[in-house]
Amino acid sequence: MRVLLFTGKGGVGKTTLAAATGALLARRGRKTLVVSTDPAHSLSDALGVRLADEPSEVDELLYGAQLGARALVDDVWNSLRRELASALAGLGLDALDAEELTVLPGVDELSALSRVQRLADEGPWENVVVDCGPTADTLRLLALPEAVAGYLRRLPGWRSSTRVTRSVERFAAHVESLRALLTDHETTTVRLVLTPERVVAAETRRTLTALALRGIAVDGIVVNRMMPAPGWWRGTAASWLRTRRAQQEDVVAELRHSGLVGSTLRTIDHRAVEPVGVEALLEIADELYGETNPLVGEPTTTTLLQTTEVDDGFLLRIGMPLAKDSEVALARVDDDLAVTVDGFRRLVALPEPLRPYTLTGAESDARGLVVHLERPE
Repeated sequence: MRVLLFTGKGGVGKTTLAAATGALLARRGRKTLVVSTDPAHSLSDALGVRLADEPSEVDELLYGAQLGARALVDDVWNSLRRELASALAGLGLDALDAEELTVLPGVDELSALSRVQRLADEGPWENVVVDCGPTADTLRLLALPEAVAGYLRRLPGWRSSTRVTRSVERFAAHVESLRALLTDHETTTVRLVLTPERVVAAETRRTLTALALRGIAVDGIVVNRMMPAPGWWRGTAASWLRTRRAQQEDVVAELRHSGLVGSTLRTIDHRAVEPVGVEALLEIADELYGETNPLVGEPTTTTLLQTTEVDDGFLLRIGMPLAKDSEVALARVDDDLAVTVDGFRRLVALPEPLRPYTLTGAESDARGLVVHLERPE
């Protein structure tokens, strides 16, 4: 089983490329499900068929589903919300306040990804290709479990309530299962889609770092909507195309030489006609992958923590791609390091032998942070 997630800034064409990838896998004889968690509901438009929450056949060996996150929340999370609301009211909160506290931001997206996990585990598919929501939503989703657990633990008396404890533990176990799927590099990888514009490329660089910080592997980048080269054409339109194409190629070259991406960076030309339907999507997939395997990429995620012993202690490398202009903050929080990069924060647990050591400094390069830990006197 392979799970391939497509994400990117809204409007860059990730839905079309996810659908094209799924169509090619099916055409090559692999039973494939393409499923969308994007609330924009554009997967149906790309495939040219009506899709629902339950997978349905689109073409031979190709199936599709468009998940309605609101319905999933009503189905999956209502019992947990009722249990939490009742327990919180028992701690002295007003019933209305308790109900409001259980409306958690991001649960829609979390429920949709939970459904994807069940489809991958229980369905007959060899591959599941996921059209995720926009990048910012996906990254916020990955931070949700830690934030919610911390919030609940600050509620007065939660530890004395067996019901609240049990609910939090159930929630944590479910989220841990989902996190394990997302961080299993043999099963799940992310493919980032962008258009060749500097603003979009800058967001993509930040996304690479944020995903690495969460332990999620990116195995490829697709630069979509490259202007066609005008060749020998002359005239105002050809001059405009030539200038625009040169600007786009500069953006691609900067990405290639940034040290943040592997060799699996693909480009695809802009279409004059919007691709709709399996045959049109297969034309895109042929340009994108040629004879190569669409599932094979070059994961950019390296081992998160590597230690090297030095005379006065240890050097701890936190592996993640960093742009030259990345804003990095580092702090010691008990037995963890709080690492913040461009606004994305994660607590990284120190290896147990290093916990008595003192944080004395850090430096960064394109491959991540190198933290200095000094031996206690």
